Amino acid sequence: MSLKTSEIRPARPGDADGVARVHAGSWRYAYSGIIEGTHLEKMINRRGSVWWDGVVRRRGGMLVTEFDGRIIAYATFGPSRLKDLPYTSEIYELYLLPEYHGLGFGRALFDASRAKLAGSGFRSLAVRALADNVLATGFYAAVGGIEVRRSAEMVGQSCLPAVVFGWGKGAR
Repeated sequence: MSLKTSEIRPARPGDADGVARVHAGSWRYAYSGIIEGTHLEKMINRRGSVWWDGVVRRRGGMLVTEFDGRIIAYATFGPSRLKDLPYTSEIYELYLLPEYHGLGFGRALFDASRAKLAGSGFRSLAVRALADNVLATGFYAAVGGIEVRRSAEMVGQSCLPAVVFGWGKGAR
């Protein structure tokens, strides 16, 4: 009997292929039927291994989840880009391969990302998601997010409804 292990750790050089694979698989699963197919594929293809290698090398706020030696999820985070809201930090992306949904990996990665942000002095958190991505909106509500804004995002030629979730409050 072999024991499979999981680990959440900072992204490092050499992770780009695994992160690109997670990005492509999770985006196809999450956004098919929400983002027009041709545009979705263009968005995915822009973020291949070379692009992710650059992100891994320059970004401090990036964690990956490894399961049985394979990257199955990633998260990027840092200071909030939502300057008109009272949240100091933001999880920019959190994606997990679909075959690992519902097993606790997403929550563990969310919690680890939030802990990293808190360790850097951030007191509050915001996350944006497309409103029609019910997997994401359901997840963020389940981990305690409060809907604080509805807006729209231009994705290609489409204006898609978006939602912002918040945790904690605090001055910037």
